[in-house]
Amino acid sequence: MSDWRLRLPTVRGRLLFDEPLAPFTWLRVGGPADVLFLPADEEDLSDFLKALPREISVTVLGVGSNVIVRDGGVEGVVIRLVGRGFTEIAPEAEGCRLIVGAAAPDAAVARAAAKASVAGLEFYAGIPGSIGGALTMNAGCYGSETADWLEVAWGVDRQGARRVFTTADLGYAYRSSQAPADIIWTGAIFKGRPGKREEIEAAIAEITRRREESQPIREKTGGSTFKNPPGRSAWSLVDEAGWRGKAHGGAMFSPKHANFLINTGDATAAELEDLGEAVRADVVAQFGVQLDWEIKRIGRRESQHP
Repeated sequence: MSDWRLRLPTVRGRLLFDEPLAPFTWLRVGGPADVLFLPADEEDLSDFLKALPREISVTVLGVGSNVIVRDGGVEGVVIRLVGRGFTEIAPEAEGCRLIVGAAAPDAAVARAAAKASVAGLEFYAGIPGSIGGALTMNAGCYGSETADWLEVAWGVDRQGARRVFTTADLGYAYRSSQAPADIIWTGAIFKGRPGKREEIEAAIAEITRRREESQPIREKTGGSTFKNPPGRSAWSLVDEAGWRGKAHGGAMFSPKHANFLINTGDATAAELEDLGEAVRADVVAQFGVQLDWEIKRIGRRESQHP
């Protein structure tokens, strides 16, 4: 065990060494974290970051729906928020607001909003992931996005300081924000509009049906692989370039939806990433259009002991 891991701050949560990360990701690939930290609460997270030596890198892993963990694992400390304090969803009695923990799954937020007769957030039923990721990437679908409904969000930065942001502070654009790169989201408040529970639940059911019909959600996948370039759809470019259903080792672009990269069973992270890069290069060669990754890739390509 390297010296830096012997000098980690004391925590109330859990510190796990050389913890495999593949089971925490939807694509089920990737190597271990040097250290995986599961904080007990926001205070535990803050205290840990304040005491953690600045030279040690920190990576946040949510529900793992939109990430490729590379085969060599992730250096430094990986932080994963679990437990009620980070996943609770609390509708306010008035004002059509929901107070949401950053680790709450997007779909759970949609369901909680429906139960509270809060309309506007049903689109989250169509997004695989958690609210923390949605805050950073301005997640959206079916004509709505996070920026439309967010009032305020808060989190802890690399120095352990608690920071609060309004929607205007975050500079939202299509699938992007100007949120500080070191922020670890811990919660947010969303403001919807009054609605009827049965109508909201019907909208959620329709979104779920459309998603099941058009996307390979039963596969090991990471959601949309590439962002839509201006004026084009990523799936159509991948399809027109001839990559739908084409495999590279255990990796494949789904025959059902050409912008969904899937692990057919035994893919490595390198096979998934290399296939994605091959498609990007071919789309540029054929159409002169740049596809940017929507899936985040983290960690080392090659295995090495920390």
